[in-house]
Amino acid sequence: MPASTLEKSVAGKVAGKYLTFIVGSVAYGIPILKAREIIRLLDITPIPRLPAHIKGVINLRGKIVPVIDLRMRFGLPEATTTNRTCIIVTQVEIASATKLMGLIVDALEEVYSINAEDIEPAPHFGNGNTVSCIEHMAKVRGQVKALLNIDQMVQEDHEGLPLSFPALETTPAQS
Repeated sequence: MPASTLEKSVAGKVAGKYLTFIVGSVAYGIPILKAREIIRLLDITPIPRLPAHIKGVINLRGKIVPVIDLRMRFGLPEATTTNRTCIIVTQVEIASATKLMGLIVDALEEVYSINAEDIEPAPHFGNGNTVSCIEHMAKVRGQVKALLNIDQMVQEDHEGLPLSFPALETTPAQS
């Protein structure tokens, strides 16, 4: 299959509705079906010996949910929180198990319907980069949005965690 046809078929598969948000000065998006809810910034219980970008866990109506600070995950300096800072609670796949994960973002944008013709593969940034979770780029209203593969991002984080952290241990996906 020619490369351009392959790229179009992949773009067709990722076309759809995306929740977009700001981290630093960049707009990102995740598939809307990955977003479970959006909550204000809660008190986060830190867990020792985790990477700095994994801030700890929150108690969300009786469920323990790990929280990642996307600014720190992307190598940006910590910023002062504002009234627009929030946590997007997402549903991610880790080693064929479904888990909830919180993502701290600077601000929400909106939900966009992104067509296949507006999606391109992410440019190659070289080996050893920290943006391997950016899968595609979308052109929306004259702006570029980086579309994240949060499953891959969380899987990369999970592989480096100490085995004794049960909040991120995998359990079989439940129907």
